[in-house]
Amino acid sequence: MKKIICATAMLFLCFYGNAQVISSPLPTPAFCNALAKIVLDFRSNFHNVQLDSVVLGEYDHDVYGASVKLPGAIDNTILRFRSVEDTTASYQSLFYNGESQTDAIKSYKHCVQMLKKSLIKWYDRSLITFKGKLEEPDPNLSFTESTLRLKTVTDERYKNFCASVVLTGDMNGWKVYINFEYKNADTDPEDDGDTKD
Repeated sequence: MKKIICATAMLFLCFYGNAQVISSPLPTPAFCNALAKIVLDFRSNFHNVQLDSVVLGEYDHDVYGASVKLPGAIDNTILRFRSVEDTTASYQSLFYNGESQTDAIKSYKHCVQMLKKSLIKWYDRSLITFKGKLEEPDPNLSFTESTLRLKTVTDERYKNFCASVVLTGDMNGWKVYINFEYKNADTDPEDDGDTKD
C-alpha cells in the first residue's frame, strides 16, 4: 500500500509540480564564451567573427555569415552597412521564427534573462554583465525592444555599444532576435532600472 501511495504522490508531483515551478534560465558556459567573443570583437567592427562570403546583398547593407554562433540561435549573421556616414556593423542572432505570439514572447523574455545573467570575461580578465530594463511586450503591439548595456566598462569604444533584444510580428509570423550594435545611449548604463531578472 505504501508503494502505491508513494507512486501516486510522485505522479502527482510530476504532472502538477512542473506547472507551479518557474525555473530561471541560466546561461551555459558555451553561451557565455560565444557571447564574450562577439562582444569583444565589437572593437574590430565584427571583422574577426565574420565569414568571407556575402550571404545577401541589400541596397544599403550586406549580410555575412558569422563564424561564432550563439547557442540556441536559429541563425547568426553580420550586417555591414555601406553608407558613407555609417560604416558600422551589427551582429544579429535570430532566436525565434514562427506563428505563435505566446512562444515569441517567452523567447523574447528568455533572451533578455540570458543576457543579463551571462558573465563575460573582459580583456583585462574581469567579469562584466549586461544591465537594463525588460520592456514588457504589449499583446496589442507587434514590436517590443529591450536595450541592454555593459555595466562598469570604461573603454570608450563601448560607450554606445548595446545588445537590443527585439520582438517583432507581422502577417508572416513572429521573430525574436538579439542585435549587438552601436546605438546612442539614452539612459545611464549604471541605472539598471529593473528589479526583475
